[in-house]
Amino acid sequence: MGSLGFWRLAQQDPEWIAAVDPDGTEHTAAELLGRSNRLVHALRDLGLEQGDGLCGLVPNGVDGLVLYLAALQAGWYYTPVNWHLTGPEIGYIVADSEAKAFFVHERHAAEGIRGADEAGLEAHRRISIGDVEGFRPYGEFVGGHPDSAPQDRSNGATMHYTSGTTGRPKGVKRRLAGIDPDDAAELMTFLLSFFGCTPGAPAGSGAEAHLITSPNYHTAVTQFGGSFLHLGHTVVYMDKWEAEDTLRLIEKYKISSTHMVPTHFKRMLSLSEEIRAKYDVSSMKWAIHAAAPCPVPIKHQMIEWWGECIWEYYAATEGGGTIASPKDWLAHPGTVGNRWPISELLIVDDNGDEVPTGTAGTIYMKMAGVEFEYKGDKAKTEKDRLRDHFTVGDIGYLTEDGFLFLSDRKADMIISGGANIYPAEIENEIILFGKVADVAVFGIPNDEWGEEIKAVVEPAAGVAPGPELTKEIFAFLEGRLAKMKWPRTIDYTEALPREPNGKLLKRKLRDPYWKDRGNAI
Repeated sequence: MGSLGFWRLAQQDPEWIAAVDPDGTEHTAAELLGRSNRLVHALRDLGLEQGDGLCGLVPNGVDGLVLYLAALQAGWYYTPVNWHLTGPEIGYIVADSEAKAFFVHERHAAEGIRGADEAGLEAHRRISIGDVEGFRPYGEFVGGHPDSAPQDRSNGATMHYTSGTTGRPKGVKRRLAGIDPDDAAELMTFLLSFFGCTPGAPAGSGAEAHLITSPNYHTAVTQFGGSFLHLGHTVVYMDKWEAEDTLRLIEKYKISSTHMVPTHFKRMLSLSEEIRAKYDVSSMKWAIHAAAPCPVPIKHQMIEWWGECIWEYYAATEGGGTIASPKDWLAHPGTVGNRWPISELLIVDDNGDEVPTGTAGTIYMKMAGVEFEYKGDKAKTEKDRLRDHFTVGDIGYLTEDGFLFLSDRKADMIISGGANIYPAEIENEIILFGKVADVAVFGIPNDEWGEEIKAVVEPAAGVAPGPELTKEIFAFLEGRLAKMKWPRTIDYTEALPREPNGKLLKRKLRDPYWKDRGNAI
């Protein structure tokens, strides 16, 4: 193999600034290498063996990156834990993942302690970054261990937990290949080649930088951040996402790549022309987005502003997927792309039979050579499979030339008077109205039609909610959307419940309307 992968690059150029914390602290590759090596020695001393797991409840930044780098060179599974979860939810993941060590940052101390207690984790396996009651301080834990390269290195992996559509989250676990971590790291960069990404040049002036805009416990954020690091790009972390701050960091660090969601685009486009013009974003080469449908006009506006650097893909924690280059997307507006060279797509009806081209059905995917299981849940692993393909319940269709278009999630589809109505299509129109900051559309009970269409709108800053705004929204939809797809009613909220990665928690909005019906989805 060649010379990519963090550990090789760190030895070639120890002074390369490999990562930048949210507070601006810069970390050299040599420092990160030493810290991750020391941690491997300490965890082995704790008794961790190949195939074991560790969890981290840590904010975005280098502390979490060190956990990741240690696991990936010692043959362990690393599970970053969502810091928005409650103690019992955290405890479930720590226990289910069979973590042999749990690292908690003092910022998340209260829920971290509850989680460790809930999981019944022994005291010596609890390690704190900062001050957490009952946890061993990190410095003390690694103290006395060398920063030399560990013996018997073997590739590890992340094991992310995905909530799916129902039930408790499940860890997506892949078999470890038992290969050299440097070779595994180089293989990870293969994904980036689909986007045309090129190696950074740590030793020269042409260094590239990747901006992390979302919480690192999300699969894609870890995957892309890690892969860009292994490609020799500096990783720059944001703690809390803000539109103008993003532009400031792009200019400051000459950011060349990032991973975003359409909500980020919408918020940046909502900044005044004056603010947007203040910052130079010309360094951006690969602004990659996914996780939610992107309204066509919003993406057109981003391409107009940032140039042809907006790449899109469709995938899940379980695998992928499709990819749309800027050129492909401009030729097929609204597509999420065509299949990866290593992937297959299958679109089927409710009986599992393939549907004709252009017909919407449930999307199944298969990624060559990348098998996974839902940890400890053989039934779920098999339930979501069809001919070796998996699904996450999305609906879409393929064109003659193999481009995939998403319609919606199966669970979100509204059936009103026997007609299938896709909320995403309605949301994509309403969001374009200037007085709307965010919108969610879903079905609520209707005795005559089965379901009727409800919209919940977050008004733009300074816009008053109420009947007047409702009238304006309906006037805006005139001629843009068939009347049968208009919301019957519109409610207003100060802020829609979104995860920090932009995913809308639609169930939180929808369930109260169904709670007395006994059939909430």
